[in-house]
Amino acid sequence: MAGPIETDVLVVGAGPTGLLAALSLAELGLAVEVIEEEWRPAGHSYALALHPRSLGVLAQLGVAQEAIAQGRKLESLTILTGAEPRATLRCAVLDERFPFLLALPQSALEGLLADRLAKKAIKVRWSHRLAGLETRGDTVTASVQRLEKESGGYAVARTEWAVGESLTFRARFVIGADGHRSLVRRQLGTSFDEVSPSQAFAIFECQAPGAGDEMRLVVDPDSVNALWPLPDGRARWSLELAGPEVSAADRFKSRLTTMLGEHFFPHLDEARTRELLHERAPWFEKGTVEIGWSIEVRFEHRLAAAFGRGRVWLAGDAAHLTGPAGMQSMNAGLAEAHDLAARMKRIRDGQAGLDLLDAYGRERLAEWSFLLGRRGGLRAGPSASEFVAKHAARILPCLPASGPELAPLAAQLGLEVDRG
Repeated sequence: MAGPIETDVLVVGAGPTGLLAALSLAELGLAVEVIEEEWRPAGHSYALALHPRSLGVLAQLGVAQEAIAQGRKLESLTILTGAEPRATLRCAVLDERFPFLLALPQSALEGLLADRLAKKAIKVRWSHRLAGLETRGDTVTASVQRLEKESGGYAVARTEWAVGESLTFRARFVIGADGHRSLVRRQLGTSFDEVSPSQAFAIFECQAPGAGDEMRLVVDPDSVNALWPLPDGRARWSLELAGPEVSAADRFKSRLTTMLGEHFFPHLDEARTRELLHERAPWFEKGTVEIGWSIEVRFEHRLAAAFGRGRVWLAGDAAHLTGPAGMQSMNAGLAEAHDLAARMKRIRDGQAGLDLLDAYGRERLAEWSFLLGRRGGLRAGPSASEFVAKHAARILPCLPASGPELAPLAAQLGLEVDRG
């Protein structure tokens, strides 16, 4: 049997957060291994926009310009009710280097990060599932199962996954970036409770050559809907639905997805989707809209009770979930991954102790308690309109910003940040 695989950091999960964590660690000179339970990258994804702060992180890692070349710059955000504009926010106040949001599908971002890692001879170990974690002293030992396809069946063929090999990794640290079903979080025994009611959305892409170069947020009395223009004359819509209540125990883990027209929401089909679009955004493509792939998703609002302990820490969707409008969870996850890498580097080099990671956990828990409405919120200042003041709590999770970027964006609406 082969001996344990030694590394500075084991990253569990190969989505954007995990890949960026690995690249940040490698750029700092740390040895890193990446494992992922899935056998290949995801096809469709919900995340598709980078905040200016994320572009700043990518610039430090040498991939920002490639990302910008593949994406679409969105220089502003307009909030509407139906066809009535309420406010327009300019992204230039956030970062003078990147005065725009970048519409870029998650799959494209993952490709850029994976290519950069490959140039550093770091490859993702696909079909590798975390089975256990044990910390002793300054080492975390991870038990990992390499999965392989096993075909069988008589008359009707079937393919299942079986454990082909058991591996042992020994690392100074572990980063759990393995999404909402995080095995790292489960190994920590950390709860992941809903902090507010979930939301259902119809998400679809369509041809929209006249969508313009701005994000649009349609805030109606009963729904919040987001339009993200994409490269190549396309656009992505997220239309909030008043779907039937389904308990978390009856759903597939944290999110339930079904294709439009299937039976979970039998009242919703393509005709109904078009009707909703015309009701909420009458200004959008008054002619025929060609709808491409479409999916229905229930987004949970969840927060981990803690972001980790000792030498095992969480980042991204493994620790928090929110709605799709502002793309907050993925972008915050990228910042968390980059931050964790820098802290782990300092600890490895003897410049700091594990209390530096404890501080990370406190800071992230406070930030997400704010973003998810558990502590503080946005408060209307003297210049806020009646509409903005009324909908401040609904606007917060829809703003394409978090951390230090949030206050200057909210200030354009006359809103003040109160972190409680």
